[in-house]
Amino acid sequence: MRRLAPFLLWLALFYTAWLTLVVSGGLADEVAAHWPIAASMAAGSYFAGSTPMGGGTVGFPVLVLAFDAPAALGRNFALAVQSIGMVSASIYILASRKAVDWALLRWTLAGSLVATPLAAAFIAPVASDLFVKLLFAVVWCSFGVIHFLKLRAIVKPEGERIPEPALDRAIGLAIGLCGGVVAALTGVGIDMIVYAFLVLLYRSDIKVAIPTSVILMAATSLIGIGSNLALMGLDPSRYAIQPEVFYNWLAAAPVVALGAPLGALVVSRMPRAPTLLIVSGLCIAQYVWVLAEERVTGLPLAAALGGVLAMNALFLWLFRIGERREAKTHRPLAR
Repeated sequence: MRRLAPFLLWLALFYTAWLTLVVSGGLADEVAAHWPIAASMAAGSYFAGSTPMGGGTVGFPVLVLAFDAPAALGRNFALAVQSIGMVSASIYILASRKAVDWALLRWTLAGSLVATPLAAAFIAPVASDLFVKLLFAVVWCSFGVIHFLKLRAIVKPEGERIPEPALDRAIGLAIGLCGGVVAALTGVGIDMIVYAFLVLLYRSDIKVAIPTSVILMAATSLIGIGSNLALMGLDPSRYAIQPEVFYNWLAAAPVVALGAPLGALVVSRMPRAPTLLIVSGLCIAQYVWVLAEERVTGLPLAAALGGVLAMNALFLWLFRIGERREAKTHRPLAR
């Protein structure tokens, strides 16, 4: 219990600050009015801590698809709510001394620190709602497909890997730069990218890969929402953050502060495959939902289908490289 003192202190400080904000600001009615997003994030925050998915993976489609909000609102909400939920899970992970792949993580953080603010400033304002929705759908569907194809191999490895400084630096920076752009557009995604490289290329233990992805998403969320707030201060007309982001955040924050750490606890104690299968099924379902809801046809449909094929081709290529690397170390292969 002594190890968890920093986490418990964080919870005490957060809930005190949240309650003070609600009471002093007379915001109880707004919290009650936004209960649907809080209910949605109860499940979303659990998946955020127990899988390589940010809480925005639920928050974004709920707001953008179910509630017909603009993609910018879904993105900003995802970053804001993960700045509580994923940070809370990260503090729990660090306090409980869970294994984390710092060798790769430090370089992905460096890449994200550069790419996320730049993408928020120059790419996000000109990206169309449809493009952002399709990007989200393609990345998540690809995640679901590769898990159905290679779940046995993904969940089999155990233990920590030996760092490879030169490779970790090159791959980490690439993940951070590419993933930072995806996160700046959708509010999530960089966590799933680093997870994919860890489990497919490095053949890392999922109990190491998921905590690593959670910490990366927490840091990127802070970078992202901080960048968006700073940009709004510089040019409110171009980088406006809708008031609904704050109200939805206010309702969901107390839920995710506990839900995400609960997921992080569960992933270290229960079988991993069932949760991953459920999440993978949801990822594929939301892809179909986006295509149907947006009535995607023609070139956008071809791009959406091609995107899934291309990403899974990349994932399978990484898997084959990981397979060859594993063979060189004379470890048994999982197919």
